[in-house]
Amino acid sequence: MVRRRRLGLTGIALAVALVATACGGGGGGGGAASSGQAQRGGVFRTALDDFGLSDGYDPTGEYNSIGFNSFHAILRTLMSTKMIGGTDGNKLYPDLAAAQPTISGDGLTYTFKLRPNVKFGPPVNRAITSRDIEYAFERINTAPLVAQYGSYYCGTIRGMDCQAKSPQPISGIDTPDDSTIVFQLEQPTGDFLYRLAMPATAPIPQEVAKCFTKAGDYGRFVIASGPYMIKGSDQLDISSCKAMKPISGFDPSKKLLLVRNTAYDQSSDDLRSNFVDGVQITVDTNVNDIFNRVESGALDASYVNQPPKTILARYVTDANKRKFLHADSSDQTWYITMNLDQPPFDDIHVRKAVNLVMDKAAILQAWGGQVWGQIATHIMPPTVLGNQLTQSYDPYGSAGFHGDVNKAQAEMKQSKYDTDKDGVCDAPDCKNLVIVTRNVAPFTDMEPVVSASLSKLGIEVKPRELATSAAYQTIQTIKNKIPIAMHPSWIKDYADPFTFAYVLFAGKAINPTGNVNYSLVGMTQQQASTFGVQYPGSIPSVDADVAACEKLAGDDPNRTTCWVNFDKKLMEQVVPWVPYLWSNNITLTTPSLTRYVYDQSSSYISLTQIAVNNKLNTSSLS
Repeated sequence: MVRRRRLGLTGIALAVALVATACGGGGGGGGAASSGQAQRGGVFRTALDDFGLSDGYDPTGEYNSIGFNSFHAILRTLMSTKMIGGTDGNKLYPDLAAAQPTISGDGLTYTFKLRPNVKFGPPVNRAITSRDIEYAFERINTAPLVAQYGSYYCGTIRGMDCQAKSPQPISGIDTPDDSTIVFQLEQPTGDFLYRLAMPATAPIPQEVAKCFTKAGDYGRFVIASGPYMIKGSDQLDISSCKAMKPISGFDPSKKLLLVRNTAYDQSSDDLRSNFVDGVQITVDTNVNDIFNRVESGALDASYVNQPPKTILARYVTDANKRKFLHADSSDQTWYITMNLDQPPFDDIHVRKAVNLVMDKAAILQAWGGQVWGQIATHIMPPTVLGNQLTQSYDPYGSAGFHGDVNKAQAEMKQSKYDTDKDGVCDAPDCKNLVIVTRNVAPFTDMEPVVSASLSKLGIEVKPRELATSAAYQTIQTIKNKIPIAMHPSWIKDYADPFTFAYVLFAGKAINPTGNVNYSLVGMTQQQASTFGVQYPGSIPSVDADVAACEKLAGDDPNRTTCWVNFDKKLMEQVVPWVPYLWSNNITLTTPSLTRYVYDQSSSYISLTQIAVNNKLNTSSLS
């Protein structure tokens, strides 16, 4: 499964003296207006340096955070969020569904009734039926269309294996009438409703999408089911496949222009406010220029790029600007990963000692201070766990998060790599270890901190600084035998801990390449032999724990408790990571944006909840 991507960080290290004042500025939880009252009208103007799409904007396969965010304005799904900030922004509500589904006692059958008279936008202009939703799953199941997160459905819904050669009816999905859809599951899946809120499951009109049989091709012909549509959709000729030309309002190299969907009925939707008349997202490859345009008022807000340090410094230090700086939790954890298959990290005492010694406060300082997030003390961000496990849980706590050398060395004394029991590794395995990282800030700035912390335990590392793609590819290839890396992060797909737990820690999710269980938690001796790596005798597995939590119903309070205990077990009994940051997403706005709202579910500004007062007309969009 390809991981949902966010645009990279650029030049974010700031002097601590600057960022120390930033904590009170900006939008924290992201739900409220930044100034004035919300009003309808105007065009929200923003820019980014690259859409960075993973599948051409085809909802079936698109796995990019930008796609997830903008699809909330274009598409509707059976279930959805309110596209607001904080933990409330991760709660699910019926969207196309008229109500919560009826679920069988064994948790294997979900029956939905659809809201009446919800229509596709132009040029289709007809009522959405259960068959249109079923067709979306047929596309997910079609191998040539490359549904990049199809594993959430294939193996879960009966009859889905993501190997079909073309869209075909699925045995585990029934549509007894136009307003009813029934899903039959292979096993109880407590987060199934969250999976039905993902864009790939939005209804797709077969009369249009049948013309696009290759991955990504439908992306420039996406038909709206939500409050906005791509500008020019009403001009699309769907009389035949040959007659269709890309909708003019979307060019992935230049722009995405959204206008109101004329077939949309607001009375059918109690989740989205839809204040703006349109959205203009343009491509500007000069990130500095984007933020200069925000600062000058030519744009209403930034979007997905993070501000360069010189520009951010002005917002941090100027009280008049600080109110336009919004720092919102991105439900993302940054961490140092340790390979349980490679010495000396095959010893849990070494892994615990590394957690105890690491100067997380200095790492945060290297990133730029508190504006960039909160020091992480466990695996999953508190927002993903409903704030039932917060920073107050810190099994490796130290004064001011600076690390505790005495405790760390006491732990190291219990390791087989400290033969003279002086708290410092004296084995050759601790010398000249490669530590992989990215060759840009803040990673180059935190590198000395990490190296210095490790040296207190006698662990000497040689940083290998690589470009972003190379850095990830290197640690995702098991045969490279990378012992430690400091640049990984993980962001949720949807607001259930399963999206952290399975792919990052399940042994059965380990792949020889493209692997994201970097620590190799749960790897078996047979897998090690297949991958061509050594096996240290035993590696802890949490597969049974993942399965136990996942089978609990989504509304069962024991489910969250189960995941909380799972996180604690990882930190105390497995110890695969040194989590160091739960990061923020930073958005800069202008006075013309009169209502700022953060979309927690996609980790960017909420296109369906913001408001502007620029009085621009969508006819001017080009």
